Amino acid sequence: QVQLVESGGGLVQAGGSLRLSCAASGNIFSTNIMGWYRQAPGKQRELVALITSGGSTNYADSVKGRFTISRDNAKNTVFLEMNSLKPEDTAVYYCNVKRVAIIRPYDYWGQGTQVTVSS
Repeated sequence: QVQLVESGGGLVQAGGSLRLSCAASGNIFSTNIMGWYRQAPGKQRELVALITSGGSTNYADSVKGRFTISRDNAKNTVFLEMNSLKPEDTAVYYCNVKRVAIIRPYDYWGQGTQVTVSS
């Protein structure tokens, strides 16, 4: 079975930084897409950033220039470096790992980690 364990969330003042980590364990293919999503109270879940096994990235407009996603393919771990945090970034952040393929596709989610940015 596959498990995603997130860490690094917490409380930080506006303008501060946090680094989230997510380690995926289990039987998964290395060719996958890892990403971070977030959901704030009263809002729908949104994509924050994603990164392919080849290193291609995509960011939500709201975090471009402030957040950086990276991964360690050997360890199936994805990171999210969050800088210049704003109160609007407050949300539960979820790690996601998916493989879009005909053979052995999968889509797994972590339990989420709370990020709170105070004014």
